[in-house]
Amino acid sequence: MRKNIVAGNWKMNTLLEDGVELASNINDALKSRKSNCDVVICVPATHLVPVNAVIENGILGLGAENCSEHEQGAYTGEISAAMVASTGARYCILGHSERRQYFGENNEQLLAKTKLALANGLTPIFCVGEVLEQRENGTYNDVVRSQIEALFSLDAEDFAKIIVAYEPVWAIGTGKTATADQAQDMHSNIRRAIASKYGEEIADNTSILYGGSCKPSNARELFSKPDVDGGLIGGAALKADSFMGIIEAFD
Repeated sequence: MRKNIVAGNWKMNTLLEDGVELASNINDALKSRKSNCDVVICVPATHLVPVNAVIENGILGLGAENCSEHEQGAYTGEISAAMVASTGARYCILGHSERRQYFGENNEQLLAKTKLALANGLTPIFCVGEVLEQRENGTYNDVVRSQIEALFSLDAEDFAKIIVAYEPVWAIGTGKTATADQAQDMHSNIRRAIASKYGEEIADNTSILYGGSCKPSNARELFSKPDVDGGLIGGAALKADSFMGIIEAFD
């Protein structure tokens, strides 16, 4: 069975001391109450080792926000998948819309990153999503399908290890949110695309998260949809109370 997951994406936020405190607070909050989903925080690379020291395995998972498409070598400033894994992290966000938009990441690079993440025991949280123009001109299903198909050279065993995150780019940091029905429609389409390549069993077992201005006030409605298996949370993940409010939407 697929898992319900709430993952926080801290982006380029928090200095080290504040990030460690936030992680510790989230960990403590999870210890004090039962959650009905897996919880992950994906933090800046500078935070990975010290955050890992204050969270507890089995309570809170740790992830990076990116990794290189290169295994090692003369790539100044890059962080390899092996380096990420060596910190104790077990997840890695790949293909986030901000990486695609600002850093020009393409399908070929993202496939290489995904292969290296998997080879180093990391679980990729692979992001797909359309911009406003694509939503408005009706091409959004084709756009998102082409993004997920970038991974279709993976064998079934490897693809089954991936978490997919759908982020309507027009709803990230804008205050706009896809309606629960819009989210369900896209998640269902993604699952059908996966089934067309890998079969119904793998598609049914793939967790597909929603990312795009998800907050405590709308999480319950979003998560009630049959193909929405949780959230990839941005701004609301930067405060323990709001992050816990989203986690508690799974009751």
